[in-house]
Amino acid sequence: MRLGIRRLRLESSLKPHHSLAMDMTCKVLSLPGGENGRCTSRPTRDMKGWKEILNTSLGILQQGGVIGVPTDTIYGIACLAQNSQSISNIYNVKGRNGTKPLAICVGNVEDIYRYCRVNVPDQLLRDLLPGPVTLVMERSDRLNKELNPFTSLVGVRIPDHAFIRQLAEVCSEPLALTSANISSQESTLTVEEFRDLWPKLSLVVDGGPIGEHSSPECRLGSTVVDLSVPGKFTVIRDGCALTHTVDILSNSYGLLPNS
Repeated sequence: MRLGIRRLRLESSLKPHHSLAMDMTCKVLSLPGGENGRCTSRPTRDMKGWKEILNTSLGILQQGGVIGVPTDTIYGIACLAQNSQSISNIYNVKGRNGTKPLAICVGNVEDIYRYCRVNVPDQLLRDLLPGPVTLVMERSDRLNKELNPFTSLVGVRIPDHAFIRQLAEVCSEPLALTSANISSQESTLTVEEFRDLWPKLSLVVDGGPIGEHSSPECRLGSTVVDLSVPGKFTVIRDGCALTHTVDILSNSYGLLPNS
């Protein structure tokens, strides 16, 4: 049985926009407001539509679903990090080797302390986050042991994007987050670019285009830095914010590169 994908645009209520033949149903919801999809501040207009998307996303995540979401760098797919079945589902969506780690996403700096063992100054975290940076630290016992069971470390993100931050807040637990593309393929800046994943997702949240499509730098994703060794840092992935991140770590806090 072939069901239609429903693309919905949220204005004051959920309204069908168009239908395409696909193998399963996947809602595509468009965020109201925002500039270039970034939505870095809480929306003042069409709050009803914004809240409806949050509530819909929350319900799907709580049922073990995997959803497509905008971030401040590229599009991602997310599920509940504390739900082991959801973790299995997100790997299936990606077609990803189970030994490749997933990052977690939280809504506030305070949440990092629940799931990570922090050995850097609190202000360092606040100087970098929210922002296009993934900080790798020792995981705490509160984090699902079936998330990245092969490592004692975990990468944590707080994207500078209001929707995904608010989603993490209303979930009251971290999101597992990875890029919205088949493993090893190019990162995506619009929902149409990961259309091949739609049949495997329960929901896609369309925040509009992210960055400039013609700029390769926009597809680099977050800068990933390991802060698990006290007083040192290791750049795992250059990403889109390398210079700014290293400047803060080295010049503002005196951390040394871990060679």
